[in-house]
Amino acid sequence: MLMKGRGLLSLSLKLAASLRMRHAEEGNTAPQTMDIQRSLELLHMTVYSQSVSPCGKYLAAGNNYGEIAIFSLSAALSSEAKEESKKPVVSFTAHDGPIYAMVSTDRQLLSAGNGEVKAWNWSEIVKKGCKEAWSRRPPYGSSLEVPEINSLQLNLKDNSLLMAGGDCSIHMMDLESGSFTHEFQGHSDYIHCLALREQLRECLSGSEDGTVRLWDLRTGNQVQSIEVHKYEECNRPQNGKWIRCLATDSDWMVCGGGPALTLWHLRSVTPTTIFPLPQCQQQVMFYQDLILSAGHSPTINHLQISGEVKAQIPCMLHCVHSLSINEQSPEHKVLTAAGSSHCIDVFTNFGYRAFSLVFT
Repeated sequence: MLMKGRGLLSLSLKLAASLRMRHAEEGNTAPQTMDIQRSLELLHMTVYSQSVSPCGKYLAAGNNYGEIAIFSLSAALSSEAKEESKKPVVSFTAHDGPIYAMVSTDRQLLSAGNGEVKAWNWSEIVKKGCKEAWSRRPPYGSSLEVPEINSLQLNLKDNSLLMAGGDCSIHMMDLESGSFTHEFQGHSDYIHCLALREQLRECLSGSEDGTVRLWDLRTGNQVQSIEVHKYEECNRPQNGKWIRCLATDSDWMVCGGGPALTLWHLRSVTPTTIFPLPQCQQQVMFYQDLILSAGHSPTINHLQISGEVKAQIPCMLHCVHSLSINEQSPEHKVLTAAGSSHCIDVFTNFGYRAFSLVFT
């Protein structure tokens, strides 16, 4: 189960970090030592977030070391692609800790980790520049502990950015001025995920406290709270009550985590379909007439609204933390899955894994 402690390092990961610090202090950057260090890091790498560039030709990915790697989808999908084409065209350290969320505007890549959001200009990134354009930190109530930001959502209707995570609140930032305009409070525990009902100007949030809450973006008021685990058909006490993923399509919502992945009718607050997936799901999205999901198993699930599992496509990841579809460029349209590996699986027709992009 994905819990608050996911940022804890394993013993080997601590060894890699300690090696990096010691050799930095000693000025020792011998290639052999650096190779060992990087091998350890790759072995324990997790890719938490992805975002496609506005032009659709590039994919950005963020990992647990605070690194952003930029992959050229156009090069990797070319008929003349080589192994080198599947490696980053540029990579850089963006945050001190893991990068849990990323989104792209028409000009910038936004990344979030421990306590702050940073922006990077795509025009500079593709030229292998990695200069930070700006950074913002929400007005947290306490300065003693810096909470991680785990989810970002762009609200294009009013040019704002929604962010949520460890402080149990949702913060709204105006992208034009950089000022924080609203704070939505109500959750009693860590927020894992956000989704937008753009037509109704509402935001949905899923939390460790077991609730999905709906918020009015104009007023900041809570519209509704759904305690998913209290519905018998959704409850799985052996897995907990935490909500890890959600997506919305007008009057419909799909959510899961500890409770079973379930399709809900929001107006009637009714669970209409329980999907027969025993594993905890961490990512979900509506796609055409299907629902795509992934989580604690090496598969991408293709689900029908009726509840039937249409297909389970194998991937190389034991645990999937991020799913992304490139809708920006028809010629580069792919599904990418990232998670417990330094590899990002690429599905060209969504029916099988074509190849993997690789952090180096």
